[in-house]
Amino acid sequence: MTLRLYDTAARDVRDFTPLRPGHASVYLCGATVQGIPHIGHVRSGIAFDVLRRWLTHEGYDVAFVRNVTDIEDKILTKAADAGRPWWEWAATHEREFSWAYDQLGVLPPSAEPRATGFITQMVEYMERLIDRGHAYASDGNVYFDVQSLPEYGSLSGHRLDDVHQGESAGTGKRDPRDFTLWKSVKPGEPSWPTPWGRGRPGWHLECSAMATTLLGPEFDIHCGGMDLVFPHHENEVAQSHGAGDPFARYWLHNGWVTMGGEKMSKSLGNVVAIPAMLQQVRAVELRYYLGSAHYRSMLEYSPRALEDAAEAYKRLESFVHRTVSRVGDVPVGEVTAEFAAALNDDLGVPAALAQVHGTVKAGNTALENGDHKTALESASAVRGMLDVLGVDPLAENWADSRDDTSLTAALDVLVRAELDRRTAARAEKNWAVADEVRDRLAKAGIDVTDTPDGPQWSLTDK
Repeated sequence: MTLRLYDTAARDVRDFTPLRPGHASVYLCGATVQGIPHIGHVRSGIAFDVLRRWLTHEGYDVAFVRNVTDIEDKILTKAADAGRPWWEWAATHEREFSWAYDQLGVLPPSAEPRATGFITQMVEYMERLIDRGHAYASDGNVYFDVQSLPEYGSLSGHRLDDVHQGESAGTGKRDPRDFTLWKSVKPGEPSWPTPWGRGRPGWHLECSAMATTLLGPEFDIHCGGMDLVFPHHENEVAQSHGAGDPFARYWLHNGWVTMGGEKMSKSLGNVVAIPAMLQQVRAVELRYYLGSAHYRSMLEYSPRALEDAAEAYKRLESFVHRTVSRVGDVPVGEVTAEFAAALNDDLGVPAALAQVHGTVKAGNTALENGDHKTALESASAVRGMLDVLGVDPLAENWADSRDDTSLTAALDVLVRAELDRRTAARAEKNWAVADEVRDRLAKAGIDVTDTPDGPQWSLTDK
């Protein structure tokens, strides 16, 4: 099976053919560390963590770079409003993002460059662009001349006449559609020396310099949120091609997390911060929720949707733990062919999860029938599939999110005895005893669900 990915530039699904056989190079536009992360911020981290895990599973040696934008207009403004140094503000919120990624089981990147660490490379990039006739300096600023590159707009589909960069005004622009590579120094702002005077980098320049420095002038996949297609990624393409670099071979963009049909953002006031979310559900459940939709689709947030996802994950988790309690050690097994086909089809996580839930259903039936061999095979496959999705309930990083397996096993024996008693009472139409058992279990925080495969139980976390 061949991995196929939707390439924004091609506007179609393409076979993934890496630049170097057996190696995959990926660049993800990471956080602009201006504040505490919310679930809209971390969705791309989770979506492309699945990409990375799948590539690794398929035998690729993956170089995964996720940058940190630590110098930008919003960071400077918010730090100034708070009366704090800009670098301290950025560092504080970078730690918040790192904590959130770690809590949600996102693998650490191969490298996590900060924009401020690549100023020299940015200056060199601008020199190349000026020498090639694609950029010009004016009043200490440096601008990219969009009319000098006939292909400008190819990624986003924007026509040049409709381009609005949406950036703060500088001086000396020849054309309002040109975008800023370097901003001349302003009082009270950080600055670095260049041949054109002191200043600081423009947002778009940062990523081109970091990506090509760490991954080379041409690399495999560039990822980010769909809100970055224009102007950020369009301008990255322009800078890189203008400088003579082939740049990214594939462009992948994830959909937004929305609330009330609108993109989740601080400006809309509908922010759901990660620390607050983790007061409502466990981190593994939040990750399952954020990663359950197709990465290119919009994910409409609601408390009910989050609760439903958490309950769905608990059913998967419960099966794995019940199998451990009855069979013993459950190793991470191979994914099913259907699961692999789903992920190879543009990371089709919803179809992959349908396969996981189907395997769990079959495994529960095997457990109830005493077919421990089939149950073990099912549980191993479930672990393998959930491992690719980053939510294997027996993975070390989730070990503290559930009671010890030995306690779970002991509880399963006791609950199963009660359920057997309830089943016998129901068969005898002794509804009083059946209801008594169910009520007693409910008071103990154990929820019982009657299914075609027999009664199933789970902890209600009350």
